[in-house]
Amino acid sequence: MILPFTLEQLRILKAIASEKSFTKAAEILFVSQPSLSKQIKILENRLGIILLNRENNTISLTEGGKVFLQYAERILALCEESCRALNDVKNGDRGNLTVGASQTIGTYLMPRVLSLFAQNYPQINIKVQVDSTRIIAKNVVNHEIDIAIVGGDVPEELKKNLEIEKFVEDELILIVPKSHPFALKKQKQIQKDDLYHLNFITLNSTSTIYKFIDNILIQNNIETKQFNIIMQLNSIEGIKTAVSLGLGAAFVSSSAIEKEIKLKTVEILTIENIKITRTLSIITNRQSYHSKAMEFFYNELLILKTITD
Repeated sequence: MILPFTLEQLRILKAIASEKSFTKAAEILFVSQPSLSKQIKILENRLGIILLNRENNTISLTEGGKVFLQYAERILALCEESCRALNDVKNGDRGNLTVGASQTIGTYLMPRVLSLFAQNYPQINIKVQVDSTRIIAKNVVNHEIDIAIVGGDVPEELKKNLEIEKFVEDELILIVPKSHPFALKKQKQIQKDDLYHLNFITLNSTSTIYKFIDNILIQNNIETKQFNIIMQLNSIEGIKTAVSLGLGAAFVSSSAIEKEIKLKTVEILTIENIKITRTLSIITNRQSYHSKAMEFFYNELLILKTITD
């Protein structure tokens, strides 16, 4: 069977879909725009379907284009994977690795992991993707990420294609300014009812961590709807700064406040009989080739897990 497309045409379609522009796609692929347009026209003719809408100087995928792009991305990812597998055979322990992480992990935990890994395996080239758990998991399924660490729930429809392994427990702790009355007491443990007297700074209510904390507190018979939320921010860094400046209290990952603890800009409070933890997981594709670079990285994670435990 003769395929109605070439790998180069798939690369062109992916670039146009990503850049939403023939001109920009041509630039990143180092081809002329007329050549790029010609290849798309040939592809559409061979497939017998229009892949791109070209209206009012805007480019978008048709329904057929969206369907075909999903397969194109998988084909290209598998091609790259095959090259990595052959490079493993040819180069021994050298190779490339794409690592994924959900937002908080990517910002605070992953840099330390990558630093240690780079010291032990300087010959391995690493790329990192940081995004929501859903997008990271999808990219692992699509062979675009080799291995990832995530903190949120993996969507049910993706689980069948993934190996999901418990990594470590991440505690979400309550911090207040050093000047807060609760922080000035010798006893740093508070009662559940004390939470209603705090001014909270949180992430957006649609964030995964916000929902997770909210659910745990509700399970412990705490009426979170009665909390005095004075501010919602888009980043953990913004929340930590706001707390340090004395604006309010917040729940944050323990991995995110090491610097603040050393500098003594915030105080940690515990809540009687409540401990909020979430499981961080290692995810890989069940069917992907596991390169030596990935095996090395996975083993480093296991060593880190042992130290953490």
